[in-house]
Amino acid sequence: MKLLSFSIHGAEPRLGVLLEDGRVLDVVQAYLALFEAVPPRFLASLDSLVSAGYRGLKLLRLLYDEAVGELKSNSRLSEALVERAVYSIDRIKFHPPIARPGKMLFTAVNYWSHARELGVEPPESPYFFLKPHTTLVGHGGLVVIPRGSSKPDYEVELAVVIGRRGRYIGRSSAMDYVFGYTIALDMTLRDWQQPLPRLGINWLRAKGFDTSTPMGPWVVTRDEIEDPHNLRLELRVNGEVRQEGSTSDMIFKIPELIEAASQGVTLEPGDIISTGTPSGVGAATGKFLRHGDVVVATVEKIGALECRVTLEA
Repeated sequence: MKLLSFSIHGAEPRLGVLLEDGRVLDVVQAYLALFEAVPPRFLASLDSLVSAGYRGLKLLRLLYDEAVGELKSNSRLSEALVERAVYSIDRIKFHPPIARPGKMLFTAVNYWSHARELGVEPPESPYFFLKPHTTLVGHGGLVVIPRGSSKPDYEVELAVVIGRRGRYIGRSSAMDYVFGYTIALDMTLRDWQQPLPRLGINWLRAKGFDTSTPMGPWVVTRDEIEDPHNLRLELRVNGEVRQEGSTSDMIFKIPELIEAASQGVTLEPGDIISTGTPSGVGAATGKFLRHGDVVVATVEKIGALECRVTLEA
């Protein structure tokens, strides 16, 4: 399933499921229409659904199947569903799929092609940096480049949503902790990333500014993607291809990333691990983002994440 957070007419974000015809099913309203009962709280948002674990997802699948069956029947209940719980995608506002992840771990230099273009030796083990949830923006949102930066950059990434609590997770069981996958854009201010004397890279200032992490448009559940290490990635700016690659180029695969991230650190449902980017970034090509640019990041089997860039006044 493709699960998203969306709103209508400025209302609070809610949980939706993408239907096969491209429309969006409002989960709470569908539950009310089908079962004439108040749904459990964990169906109110994607954050709470992920925290509910296997039983929550099992109930959502049942609801989805019931709704799809009714929609195909052209019954009176089908009409009620269409009226109350189904929206065309152009009517909704997208929100970041996970509104408040406890942790967002981004992996530095995790593609061989990216390491080559930067002329750096890959790390001996996964190297993570943190991003706060205030960096998140949904599909179709605005990335605001802070005043004073002249080298805003882009990185398309496959992101992993954690679905179970765990610590010291072995790589052999690591995929059992994956809820699903989404697309992340790691926006970076390269002119603010320069290493400080004796202190290293200024990760927070360069990558932690508000709106620096477009994410979405939805989360694809783990069962929908058989091999996450064989997906095409692409990034376009105003239609021009800037990045192309495959997740097969990862230096450290997803089980290794989960194993490394959980050493002494508890991973929790809704945490996000972003897996790095292929070659083609502005730091290597000299092509940085400008005011008004439209960025589209695509990952095979997930979809396309779009955002627009503006310079802070």
